[in-house]
Amino acid sequence: METCYTREQIQQAVISKGYKWFTGGSLDKDYDVNIVGVRNSDTDNEITNKFDDCVTISYKLNGVWNFHCYEATTDPGKHWAENLLNKHGVAILKPGQYRGSHKIRLHQGKYPALGQQKPVVVYRDNNKDGKYDLSEDNTMEGLYGINIHRATKYAGRKSTQIDRWSAGCQVIAANDDWHEFLDICYEAKAIWGNSFTYTLIESKDIV
Repeated sequence: METCYTREQIQQAVISKGYKWFTGGSLDKDYDVNIVGVRNSDTDNEITNKFDDCVTISYKLNGVWNFHCYEATTDPGKHWAENLLNKHGVAILKPGQYRGSHKIRLHQGKYPALGQQKPVVVYRDNNKDGKYDLSEDNTMEGLYGINIHRATKYAGRKSTQIDRWSAGCQVIAANDDWHEFLDICYEAKAIWGNSFTYTLIESKDIV
């Protein structure tokens, strides 16, 4: 999977799925953010335990599009796939657009992140076979703490293995990337309020 895409590729993929692409509204306001995760389709659903997905954010500022693409995971790590927190299995967010699903609040009471505030759909995988079970028979909808947060807390550092960083959350690998992302979200909050839509697509959706 490409670790970085263009804003045009992401926009085209989102619109092709029938999802909303935010452009600033009738007043062409700044920071009408599009937060889009891209799950790696090339892994054959293997648990790679690597940050081999990406999280992107696109928005207009003074009428000009800005775009950032960050190394991330949209999948849980090996640890929580093998050490289940839920009897139904580890949570894997199902691709889709979740309108107003997140807000800025503390992650685990520790630091500001985007916390889930509305239901999302997850797959549940409990067979511990080293692959993500993405079966429609195993989906659940609800509030599961599928947050968007950082990995390492150290400035200038980047995590390379997921391990315990995700039990289903969307996690940005590099600390500096995370702070850039969060700063943009704070700008968006000041204009649009504390509500963020998260869209998850797959790399096979991008042309």
